[in-house]
Amino acid sequence: MILDDKFAYIPLFAVSVICAFLFVLFLLIRKKKTARVSFIALLSDLILGAGSLIAAIKEITGEGDSFAYFAVAASIAALILIPYCIILYTFEPKKIEKLVPHYVNVAEEKSYAEALQQTSSQQQKSIQPGENESRALEISYSFAAKASEAFSEKNGMNALLDYVNKTIREEINADGGAILMVDDFEDVITVRSFDGDFPPPYKLPSDMPHKPIRIATNFKFASFPLRENIFGEIATAGKPELITKPENDARIYQNGPEEFLECGSYIMVPIKIQDSVIGVAAFARTKKNSVFTEENLKTASMITDFAATSIKSVVSVKDIIEHNDLMKEAEIASKIQEMLHPAKLPALPGIQLGTIWNPEEGVCGDYYDVIVSRRDRVSFVMSDVAGKGINSVIVMSMLRAMIRLVVNTKKTAGTILEWVNHGIAAESFSTDHFASCALINYDPVKKVAEIATGGTTPVFYYSKEKNEIKQISTPSEPIGVDKESQYKDILQDIKTGDILITYTDGLVEALNEQGTQYPKESLLKIVSSNANSTGKDIANLVKSDIKKFIGNSSLHDDQSLLVIKF
Repeated sequence: MILDDKFAYIPLFAVSVICAFLFVLFLLIRKKKTARVSFIALLSDLILGAGSLIAAIKEITGEGDSFAYFAVAASIAALILIPYCIILYTFEPKKIEKLVPHYVNVAEEKSYAEALQQTSSQQQKSIQPGENESRALEISYSFAAKASEAFSEKNGMNALLDYVNKTIREEINADGGAILMVDDFEDVITVRSFDGDFPPPYKLPSDMPHKPIRIATNFKFASFPLRENIFGEIATAGKPELITKPENDARIYQNGPEEFLECGSYIMVPIKIQDSVIGVAAFARTKKNSVFTEENLKTASMITDFAATSIKSVVSVKDIIEHNDLMKEAEIASKIQEMLHPAKLPALPGIQLGTIWNPEEGVCGDYYDVIVSRRDRVSFVMSDVAGKGINSVIVMSMLRAMIRLVVNTKKTAGTILEWVNHGIAAESFSTDHFASCALINYDPVKKVAEIATGGTTPVFYYSKEKNEIKQISTPSEPIGVDKESQYKDILQDIKTGDILITYTDGLVEALNEQGTQYPKESLLKIVSSNANSTGKDIANLVKSDIKKFIGNSSLHDDQSLLVIKF
């Protein structure tokens, strides 16, 4: 036959050639400025072309599964485009109020250009949090792209850290920057990326010549204990700091007297995943330059938060690959899915949490999350993704990434689910790429819960005052089926002692040895009968009751429960 697996490399090569041709066309269009070509389009085209080329080479040499390489590249390229397209679809373009005539007087044009240049020079090139959303998204996407490259490269982590260092330095106009990573085994923090003019804030060895190249080399390969130095103190405290008067800071050591060793101003930002510090991003301006500002600190902190997820993903995936080179697809996907699962729930004042997460063998389709996005919003997510394997993990990753991105806005729970649904429904990589999802946005200031659900994932409310429990959610279209689906908001006043619970269907579909399902009424009775217990105790009681009910029967579906007691 003409279409044969041994000729599979031909269409793969064709795709890579087409992508290369498109990439060149995009560059020419950008150079001629005949149209606007987004950086995101260039990046997606480059990733798809590179993935096709690698897959074709693997197909010829017979090394590995070429389709897997192509599928991963295509998925990443599509994933990068989704949030960008959502932004283009939902945000209103700026209207042009006034057109400037082309025949404007030359003298006036020159005067205007000089005034504009003077104004620009007085402003720092920085991202204003909450204003330049397009630039913030572009940086976030670029970090994700660099992280995807780092998965397969030998020195990919160093390349990613160098890119993060360079990006933040440029955005805050720093003279020098360093990224340090925490080594939990040795209890030290080690420099992994260093560039520029960075007066060392630590005591140099007494026998070291005070020459710039020697100082830079010492800094580049330095390690510090997690105490008695500024880097270790920041990593231990877990809070960003702006230091404008280092001479008054006991943690900063003034080496001097050479000018290049004089300490200027510093920004130190911990690289955190939830409450866990994995490193520190440090930036410096020399003594002769103006000091950093609070806006610079906000910008550096925001971009570092973007970078933290990419860095942690690379670290986790690298660890998996190093120890499991021959893992099967389901095993790899299971590990990735575990990384998406919250390792530790945040401590929330006035709220007690209890959870059950009991995955079936292989890749779990259940996902829950607790996101503290603003002072007036804590978001709780419970989702059941259809299918298993890589497709399930991709949908789960998209769902998690988009929800975490959008809950920081002031959009309601229903609108957030509509945005997420529009992004997932637009994809065509799978015939079962849909999910049930419950999103609860709680305002601890107003004591109000805002609830929206897609699919069959329910939300129940227990009133301590009335001592009754009832379902307050209604079934609706699942996430990812129809991009035009709409989801309504349900508001619920919350009082002390009230409880919200949400769970996946695997919990009430657990079968005993007689083939009988675990009754939903049993679950609700445990909650109402033990309403004075903590959220954790209630979840444990439910878990014990289900285990007792099913006996020796095997698990047929994933089981997840989230108990929120106020």
